Amino acid sequence: MITRPWPPLRHIFYPCTAVNKRVYCGELQHSSFSSTRRSSAYSDTVPHLNIGAHTRVIFQGFTGRQATQDAKQSLDYGTKIVGGVTPGKNGEHLGLPVLPSVRAAKEQLKPDATAVYVAAQQAALAIEEAIEAEIPLIVAVAEHIPLHDLLRVHSILRSQSVSRLVGANSPGMISAVGRCRLGFHPLPTFQPGCVAIVAKSGTLSYETVASTTRAGVGQSLVIGMGGDPLPGTDFVDALKVFEHDDDTKGIIIVGEIGGRAEEDAAEWIKDYRRRASNPKPIMALIAGVQAPQGRVMGHAGAFVGAGEKNARAKVRALKDAGVVITNHPSKFGEGMKRLLAGQQARHIHTLRRPTPKSNPISPTLQRRNIHLPETQSNRMLQELGVPLTESEDPHSRDYFLTVSVDRTNYTPCITTSFSIGGESAQNNAKTYPLGMHEHVDDAMLSSIATDLRCQKESFDSLTKILSSMVEIFFSKEAFSLTTRISRNNKGELAVARSAFTFDDAAFRSGKRHGDIQAMRDTKDEVPEEVEAEKDGIVYIKLKGQGNIGTLVNGAGLAMNTVDAIADLGGQCANFLDTGGKATSETVKSSFRIILKDPRVKTIFVNIFGGLTLCDMIAKGIMLAYEDLGIEVPVVVRLRGTNEGVGQKLIAESGLKLHAFDDFDEAAMKVIELARQS
Repeated sequence: MITRPWPPLRHIFYPCTAVNKRVYCGELQHSSFSSTRRSSAYSDTVPHLNIGAHTRVIFQGFTGRQATQDAKQSLDYGTKIVGGVTPGKNGEHLGLPVLPSVRAAKEQLKPDATAVYVAAQQAALAIEEAIEAEIPLIVAVAEHIPLHDLLRVHSILRSQSVSRLVGANSPGMISAVGRCRLGFHPLPTFQPGCVAIVAKSGTLSYETVASTTRAGVGQSLVIGMGGDPLPGTDFVDALKVFEHDDDTKGIIIVGEIGGRAEEDAAEWIKDYRRRASNPKPIMALIAGVQAPQGRVMGHAGAFVGAGEKNARAKVRALKDAGVVITNHPSKFGEGMKRLLAGQQARHIHTLRRPTPKSNPISPTLQRRNIHLPETQSNRMLQELGVPLTESEDPHSRDYFLTVSVDRTNYTPCITTSFSIGGESAQNNAKTYPLGMHEHVDDAMLSSIATDLRCQKESFDSLTKILSSMVEIFFSKEAFSLTTRISRNNKGELAVARSAFTFDDAAFRSGKRHGDIQAMRDTKDEVPEEVEAEKDGIVYIKLKGQGNIGTLVNGAGLAMNTVDAIADLGGQCANFLDTGGKATSETVKSSFRIILKDPRVKTIFVNIFGGLTLCDMIAKGIMLAYEDLGIEVPVVVRLRGTNEGVGQKLIAESGLKLHAFDDFDEAAMKVIELARQS
């Protein structure tokens, strides 16, 4: 029997410093988060997503710079903010009360919702405090919250039926009809209307909002699901709200690779269309069709894990459910307008290029986490007494054992898989969720042994491998541990190959596990990707003959840009996300990195100015063009805030720049220029 007690969240953190203790560390009683009866379930909290003019809102981290800025905007928008929380403070801010704890705010201000504006290293504790105070709706915007902290938060969430979480790594949610905003959405793009939107990607959601505004259909309720692997609210939760919302006449889903939330949504939609006499029209987009296997595409959750399906499978599932698929968010507005008018709409997503199959133990896993070289992964196993072998039979099945995160059950999990004749191991994967207090008992071990086709005499070696992987997973806050299982010359089960990935947020935000960070060997990584990381840019060099460089703000939009160009017959050389708040400095750094690839014959800049000002980006592009002596043609598509000014600056620059506002026109131009070059 393999047991692993789960430490309380405050023990996962390093001992609190005086500052940390003052901010959010405290003796929270995990055993009694809710005073209500526990016969209900977390799913019963879905109605709390119905925000509007009635919603009383507080901010956690109220007096911080970003919270102050967003609270001012939300107040001007009409949001009923009643105060906020800053630990250790009693007073006033923005003319509203500031209280020292969420419990005090709950008692005095009677909030319906809280917007958590707390740094990533303390955000999990802030969410936990809000659950303990029984705040009905908790919206967490922070990115880079350590994965194992969120696992603990979800174990708590699913033990109660009072509080609902949206996020983390979410722009928040907004009722355009009720003029209530919890988050940092670009308000000028919103217009009260009848279309509800739920999205993983912030930037894709902004462009979707702008598209529906331009089409005159507007928005009713917009929910940012967030790009983390473990969101507090998923597509099905949002769909349940949209179904019964009288203001909502049409629904849009913006998904991407990673997890099975889109597949679950497709199953829900099938049932909805069967039981509803007049179902609301639904459109969708899935980003990441062209994403390479084994990479995380900007968002922490944008990767295809063991046993998960790729973007094409998600598209097929939604199509089979009667959802209208588009390949770019700018097309949502007119498409939904036609559907609401009762006109027939066609599926307009074209899947041109097959996704190459690859071994699930990939030497080029992404850098959003810490991927160790195989020698380092093997050394960690050897130190725990795990047998290794160099012998691999190329004619036998490839068996894989993975300890990672179950994104359906929000728990750690063990996944077994195998491949025959080079087929994808994903086709033969089986997952065993591990709950908070569960362990690998003899029955589970027996099932895993059966999956891996090992005999009874191999149980001891299998137990050693599995227990060691579980120990590493928890003690070092791993993201995913994968091993290929074979037999050594003693007939024991042994590890032939290994690929270990650890949560970089644990180090980046919590400064934990510096020993893992030190094991990283950048000599084995793509130099441009390492350079981009130093500037806060996510750059992935794509394989093949791609000759179009891409520069995009936002991970979801960057994935979608690569997909949509492929649909039109072009081929991109890279994925590049400058971040949702691109600056002139990151634009210049991005150009420099893109131009290091000799394949690049032209560059496509696709910026949606939600939080970013298009005129500022236009000036940054012009400065970069001159400073770097760019000789390849550059096509620029600017939409969003100050788009007219930005487009005019580009058009009148006298530089070899081509300005567009329509995506397809811009993409066709960049493909044409690439072919001419």
